Amino acid sequence: MKFLRDFLDKKAADFEPGGKLHTFHALYEAPDTLLFTPGEVTKGSTHVRDALDLKRMMITVVIALIPCVLMAMYNTGYQANMAIGSGSALPLDNWQTSLYQWMGLSFDATSMLACVVHGALYFLPVFLVTAAVGGNVEVGFAIVRKHEVNEGFLVTLFLFPLILPPTIPLWQVAIGIVFGVIVAKEVFGGTGMNVLNVALTARAFLFFAYPAEISGDKVWVAAEMIDGNSGATWLAVAAAGGAMPEDTLMNAFLGYVPGSMGETSALACLLGAGVLIATGIGSWRTMLGVTIGTAAFGLLFNAIGSDTNSMFGLPWYAHFVLGGWMFGMVFMATDPVTSAFTAKGKLFYGFGIGVMVVLVRVVNPAYPEGMMLAILFMNMFAPLIDHFVVQGNIKRRAKRLVAHGA
Repeated sequence: MKFLRDFLDKKAADFEPGGKLHTFHALYEAPDTLLFTPGEVTKGSTHVRDALDLKRMMITVVIALIPCVLMAMYNTGYQANMAIGSGSALPLDNWQTSLYQWMGLSFDATSMLACVVHGALYFLPVFLVTAAVGGNVEVGFAIVRKHEVNEGFLVTLFLFPLILPPTIPLWQVAIGIVFGVIVAKEVFGGTGMNVLNVALTARAFLFFAYPAEISGDKVWVAAEMIDGNSGATWLAVAAAGGAMPEDTLMNAFLGYVPGSMGETSALACLLGAGVLIATGIGSWRTMLGVTIGTAAFGLLFNAIGSDTNSMFGLPWYAHFVLGGWMFGMVFMATDPVTSAFTAKGKLFYGFGIGVMVVLVRVVNPAYPEGMMLAILFMNMFAPLIDHFVVQGNIKRRAKRLVAHGA
């Protein structure tokens, strides 16, 4: 690291004001501040210091995402290997077989290493395309606007691949992240000013622009399916009136089900939730609100029942582990920029997400997921929720002043 530090120090003058590469200062500043602590510090008694800055916040979120990343690679490979081993998918391609042989591995659907390797072949390309394309868009805006590259994209870099199916075409990944960064963030002024969650906006664009590649039965398993039904998510099976095996909820909790690469394991998401709550970055109030809203409306629809819509009978607790509910609650709903700011507002905001996700899943079984749309919908209402909470606090304080004769 000393070699890299010395190299960056030698090149610093070229990117400073008056240097020949000053226009591209953002290209120097981004790796410098990402890899090392900035050399500029505040001095004097007038400054309020905090150990948490934007970079540390984003890196903490990335650390919380590590269990989901690991599970994304493992389960993607596991689902593909199981499909191949069961005969419902075509055998491995020649290049995949050669890779296994080169690494000294034999094909075994239950081998953890074989599953991780196979899954990484799908996850890593999506991750790298997101980094290359989205990162260049971020740097381009930083150069044009003459400011430093913000660390906000670091979290989007991990979130976006995790909410995509393993078979998503890479050119769609590139288009989606460009749309998300520009439309959801840069048009509002950049990091910290966006109204909508960037990663979810990018996914929503792909969902409506290219629905076959992101919502069809075959996209959830990284193998060329012979029997298309074997690639459906359990939420889609439930919406179609199909019966779920008894161990489905436990498998969904652990992550052994088809789905978006990083959303399948509720356990991995809960580990991340522990990190976010312990560090104070993720709001437990928002998570509690989502949980209460989902449970309340899930119980309501269970009580109402329906002879024609099987989703009315889906147990209320099943919503917690199926689909992207847990991932959305932990990592998307708690986004400090797009969620409510006030303590009471976070509860109302989370409750609204919980209500919306059940409404979308149950009342509209043609789209059985719902978490993405619920969060984006409540993103738009977060400022309004905060407004009413603040106004309510002002009125209560004014009444107290009057009561005390002030």
